[in-house]
Amino acid sequence: MSVRRTVEQAALWVVGVDESGAEVVRGRLGHGERPEDALAARGFTALKANDVWGQANPHELTLVYAVRRADGIPPRVPVRPAVDERLVVAPGEQPVPYQRVAAYAVVRSSRGILLSQASARTNAPGTWGLCGGGVDPGELPEQALHREVWEETGQRVELTGLAAVHTRHWVGRAPSGRLEDFHAVRVVYHARCAEPTDPVVHDADGTTAAAAWVTDDAVLQLPLTPGWRDVVLPWVRETP
Repeated sequence: MSVRRTVEQAALWVVGVDESGAEVVRGRLGHGERPEDALAARGFTALKANDVWGQANPHELTLVYAVRRADGIPPRVPVRPAVDERLVVAPGEQPVPYQRVAAYAVVRSSRGILLSQASARTNAPGTWGLCGGGVDPGELPEQALHREVWEETGQRVELTGLAAVHTRHWVGRAPSGRLEDFHAVRVVYHARCAEPTDPVVHDADGTTAAAAWVTDDAVLQLPLTPGWRDVVLPWVRETP
């Protein structure tokens, strides 16, 4: 959960493959758009996020979904961004569109599941969520995940598969105070840690206050970050 970097983001593409693995649809993922909606608008139903491809230069990431043709089924209406009812906007102030790709993981070991706690530099201090953070320029999601997990917890992990691609779209203020039309695209992996140690936060003065190995039962008692609660809980007892 590194401090947000305001940098040029990678170009995002969505690809659909059929049961034989052949590419049958491709399109650019627009700001605020869900991959499932991008595929539906092109006549396909997304069945499952299969993989994420990437290249460093030019920096592009491709979200790969298993799909089936959806003849006769109208595309879903895109969801409008959420807005905090407590948000105060100055007259004439307009949100800055910002699309951020990040990589996270459901990391498991003999000691439980690895979680990180948000620091006072975030909008939800004290809450807990998955370890991970933003993908830097030229970086692939797997590289970002390994870097972020080390920065936040000091653990070395092995990725075991893609869990999901999760998106959120809202209007709110960044920790800097800037009003943003924020589109979060989160690539979530399954991972394991063969030699778990006591977590250590190496990213001092960042957005991670603490990290811990937590048992499945204890996860249910933690104050989870609002954006992660509905995502984390279904995976708590899941064994990839």
